[in-house]
Amino acid sequence: MERASPDGNAKKWWKEAVVYQIYPRSFKDSNGDGVGDLKGITSKLDYVKSLGVDVVWLNPVFTSPNDDNGYDISDYRGIMREFGTMQDFDALLQGMHDRGLKLVMDLVVNHSSDEHEWFQQSRRSRDNPYRNYYHWWPAEKGKPHPRRSFFDVNGDAWKLDGPTNSYYLHYFSQKQPDLNWENPRLREEIFSMMRFWFDKGVDGFRMDVIPFISKDTTFPEMPAEYKEDWGRFYANGPHVHQYLREMNEAVLSKYDVMTVAEGAGVTAADALDYVDAGRRELNMLYHFEGVSLGYLPDSLKVPDPKGYKLVEFKEIYSKWDGVFATRGWGSIYLGNHDQPRMATRWGNDTPQWRDLSAKMLTTFLLTMRATPYYYAGDELCMTNIKFDNIEDYRDIESINWYQQVKNKGGDLQAFLEAQKISARDNGRTPFQWDQTAKAGFTTGTPWLEVNPNYTTINAAAQDGGPDSCLNYFRKLVTLRKANPVLIYGEYVLLDKENPTVYAYTRELAGRKMLVLLNFKDTTAAVNTGFDLSKAKVIFGNYPTPSPAGKLQPYEAVIYEL
Repeated sequence: MERASPDGNAKKWWKEAVVYQIYPRSFKDSNGDGVGDLKGITSKLDYVKSLGVDVVWLNPVFTSPNDDNGYDISDYRGIMREFGTMQDFDALLQGMHDRGLKLVMDLVVNHSSDEHEWFQQSRRSRDNPYRNYYHWWPAEKGKPHPRRSFFDVNGDAWKLDGPTNSYYLHYFSQKQPDLNWENPRLREEIFSMMRFWFDKGVDGFRMDVIPFISKDTTFPEMPAEYKEDWGRFYANGPHVHQYLREMNEAVLSKYDVMTVAEGAGVTAADALDYVDAGRRELNMLYHFEGVSLGYLPDSLKVPDPKGYKLVEFKEIYSKWDGVFATRGWGSIYLGNHDQPRMATRWGNDTPQWRDLSAKMLTTFLLTMRATPYYYAGDELCMTNIKFDNIEDYRDIESINWYQQVKNKGGDLQAFLEAQKISARDNGRTPFQWDQTAKAGFTTGTPWLEVNPNYTTINAAAQDGGPDSCLNYFRKLVTLRKANPVLIYGEYVLLDKENPTVYAYTRELAGRKMLVLLNFKDTTAAVNTGFDLSKAKVIFGNYPTPSPAGKLQPYEAVIYEL
C-alpha cells in the first residue's frame, strides 16, 4: 500500500499522553481476599491523578479462570469475580473520567480461555457451528507440522483433544487456544465486543500479541530461518494487515480512541505497516528489542553475567526513533507486567544507587520521542523481590519453564538465580502503599508475597519528600507536558560510542534540549560538542550538576541550549 504523507508531528492526544499501567491483582485490595480489585483501584484514583499521568492501561479484568492471570478470557463482556462486578467497573470508569483520566483496556484476541463457551462448543463435534472459531487438525491426518508454544511445559503448541480426536493450536498455554481469525464470523464477534466497551466509554485498547492473529491454515513446515525466531514467524501471518484494516474500518475509526499493539515479533523493518496513519490500522506499537537486550542467546531469559552493553542499548532506541521520525508513532517502556522491575533490570537496586539509577531511567523514558508507558510502582523505585524457591512464584511462565529445565535434567539452581533478575513476578508484587502490615495493599494474605523492603520503599513515605522518587516522577511529567520539544522534537544521538553515557538532543521550533544520562555507578566523561557553561540546567537527579563534560554516578541532567 502506498505510504501517506509524513504525519510524525501531527498532534494527537495519545502522542502527548503519559500512560500509567496498573496490574489490577497487585494494586489495591478493597475486601481483604488478598487480590487487588476494581474498588481498590477506584479508592486510589486521587493518587493516580496526582502523578500527572493522562491514561491508565489496565491489565485484563474480564471473566477468566486465571491460568495466565486474566490473559485467558472466558467471557469478553464480563468482569472477573475476584475483581468485582460490572457496576464496580462502571464506577471506576466514571471516577477516572471525572478526574480527566482516560482508560485503556487489554484486548486479548489472539486466543481465548479453553473455558470460553465458544471453545466448549467447538470441541464437542467437528460439525459444531463454533468449530471454525479455533484452529483444529484431525488426528487421522497425522500430527501437523510443529509449532512452538511460549508457555507449554513441552514447548508444543498442538494439543490432542479427545472428544473429536483432533489437535488444537495454542501458541501460549494449553488453556489458551488460538482463535481462528480466518473465520469472518469470529472477526465480527470480536468487533462487536470492542464496540460494547467503546460504547461504555473506554478510551482505547492495548492489543495483546495482535501481530499473531493471522495463520496460514495449511500449517506448512516452519521455514528454517524462523526456527530460532518463531515469534517473528508468528507475526508474519498472511492476512494480519487485512484484518487490522477491517478492524479499523468497522470499529476504531468510529471512536476517538488510542490503540497500541504489543509488537511481539515485529521488527523495525515492518513496524510502519502497523502504525503509518495512511494505512488506517493502529496508532502505535511497542517493541521487544530493547527489553530483550542483555540475555544470553537461546536461554530462558538468563541474564548475561557481563550485563548489557549501553552502546547496544543506544543503538536499539536510536534505530526505533528513526523508524517513526516522519511517519507513525512509537511508544517506550522499560517495565511492565511482563518484565522485572526497571530499577533492578536496567539500573542498580542496591540501597546506595537505587533511587539515583531509577530516577535516571525515568528521565530517559520521559525525554524520548515516543509515548511513555510507565509501570505502577516504578515511580516509587520498587525493586525485584528475588524469590529463592519455585514455590513462591505464581506465574505460569516461571513455573512451566522450571519444569522444562527439570525434565531436561538442567541446573535448577542456576535457573532460579536467573529468575531473580528476569522473572515476571518480580514486577507483579503488590504495590507498596505504606509501612503498615502487607504494605497497606491488603488486610488478608496477598496473592503474591509483598517485597520486604516495603517498610522503606512506599508511597506514604515518599509523598511529602521533595527529593523522593515519587516526586521526581511527578515533576518530570509536568516538565514533559510543558515542553512540546520533549514530545515532538527531533532526536539526535551524541557521543555514540561512549560506553557509559547516553547523550542526545531534542529540538523543535528553535528550542533545543540536551539530555545526559550516566548508566554506571562511576563518574563519567561525555563529549557533546556543546559549550555547557552557557547552557541552562532545566532538571536533574542531583542537587547540583557536575561540571561541564563530567557526570556523577547515575546522574541525569537536562540542559536547555
